[in-house]
Amino acid sequence: RCKNLSVSFWNSYWMLPSDVCGMNCFWEATFRYDDMKTHPSEKMHLAVVACGERLEETVTMLRSAIIFSVKPLQFHIFAEDQLHKSFKDILDDFPYEGKVNYTLYPITFPTESAAEWKKLFKPCASQRLFLPLILKNVDSLLYVDTDILFLRPVDDIWSFLRKFNSTQIAAMAPEHEEPRIGWYNRFARHPYYGATGINSGVMLMNMTRIRRKYFKNDMTSVRLQWGEILMPLLKKYKLNITWGDQDLLNIMFFHNPESLYVFPCQWNYRPDHCIYGSNCKEAEEEGIFILHGNRGVYHDDKQPTFRAVYEAIKNYSFGDDLVHSLLRPLELELQKTMHTYCGRVHKVFIKQLTNSIRDLNARRSKG
Repeated sequence: RCKNLSVSFWNSYWMLPSDVCGMNCFWEATFRYDDMKTHPSEKMHLAVVACGERLEETVTMLRSAIIFSVKPLQFHIFAEDQLHKSFKDILDDFPYEGKVNYTLYPITFPTESAAEWKKLFKPCASQRLFLPLILKNVDSLLYVDTDILFLRPVDDIWSFLRKFNSTQIAAMAPEHEEPRIGWYNRFARHPYYGATGINSGVMLMNMTRIRRKYFKNDMTSVRLQWGEILMPLLKKYKLNITWGDQDLLNIMFFHNPESLYVFPCQWNYRPDHCIYGSNCKEAEEEGIFILHGNRGVYHDDKQPTFRAVYEAIKNYSFGDDLVHSLLRPLELELQKTMHTYCGRVHKVFIKQLTNSIRDLNARRSKG
């Protein structure tokens, strides 16, 4: 059993009524082991929000992050209370090899508007908007949806932080590459970023910059900080938005385009990139770096190519040979999907994965 853990059960003061607390306060019970000798600044911070039936999917995502990454990982897992014990039981049995810590948090919204945020789009989805305000001591963070799979080390997307210019505070991928099938440019009733909008399923944030920035907006001539702008945006656009918190982020970066770094589609590859024909050129050239199985495609038979990758990573046992236990079986399964549009380009699903396994084996051979 792994001893390189840090488990914190945290309660935001937002959830505490004034007659109980009387001030901005929180309680924290921490169980900590001291085997992790890594300096905190070297860690990569990854956050995920899990509600409902997303336990298995979230754990599979975390597994994919662990398999290939080089630098230590700090997981920030926001989950409904009834999921905490299951997460702890599973994660405590992972052979982390000294490179992973995790912290569990409850789902937390500002008290005065908690009901509105909870019912926005899907339960818990808008939690991501409040991460800069909750994780006050975290400088930078990679947020991902539960249906993400890393086919390349987290280190590589983390390196985009060094590419930010002086005005950029976050990085995301476009919602679509092909405007003819784009949702925002055809149906949106609110402002959105760029030609086709942005997808927030993979969101890299310099949270120090986010907390410091004053944002331009269409509600007042006065610029507002992150914690000040969220509720006014929701009140103005709640009857016009379809995709909840992602729409609010699109509105925000429409008015502050200089603040966004846009990374290519292979860092957030979704079914839309292949179900109507291949339209992510970067993935065709270099392979998929991060797979995003939205629309529930990991759990039905509509897109068997996506499901095959998910099942391969879910069933892989840490320590087994990656070529024989993951890559080869996956290749055989992908060949069975060639009757679908995504299956016809199935090689993009294993191109980068093959490179990641080769690089990992090379690192292991060097000790």
